[in-house]
Amino acid sequence: MPDRKMKRVEDSMVEQSFLLMPRCLNAAGYLFGGQLLAWIDETAGIVAKRHAEMNVVTVAVDNMYFKSGARVNDTIVLIGRLTYVGRSSMEVRIDTYAENLNGMRTMINRAYFVMVGTDENQTPVEVPGLIVEGVTQEIEWEAGKKRNELRKMRRREGF
Repeated sequence: MPDRKMKRVEDSMVEQSFLLMPRCLNAAGYLFGGQLLAWIDETAGIVAKRHAEMNVVTVAVDNMYFKSGARVNDTIVLIGRLTYVGRSSMEVRIDTYAENLNGMRTMINRAYFVMVGTDENQTPVEVPGLIVEGVTQEIEWEAGKKRNELRKMRRREGF
């Protein structure tokens, strides 16, 4: 059996930007949460696809925490990175910022998505492992491992 391919966090990192237009606002004039969810899902998919080098599917939105709002004409910046990799699953962290005209960024959201690498029949398949480098990535890995165990426990309990 061949050794599992390994990749670094930096190999699949993604930064995407969007100009917040009126069509993306809710009735109160702030970024519509559903629009942000779509952008985050897309970004997480690109991160996971780059890492896995195959098609991926979203299997869970583990956390979607709104810290602050964003207004029209803000630039929305999403930064995605892998935090944990199982056999076929990948946890992707997406940090979202609102950037104003002078370039100042304010974090507005942090989300964790679970993506799974799939073959042409949509069957989960093994993805490359993750090379963890440095203290920050080690902390993220350990936290991701705990979140993965919690997800397994919740599935067993029927959630």
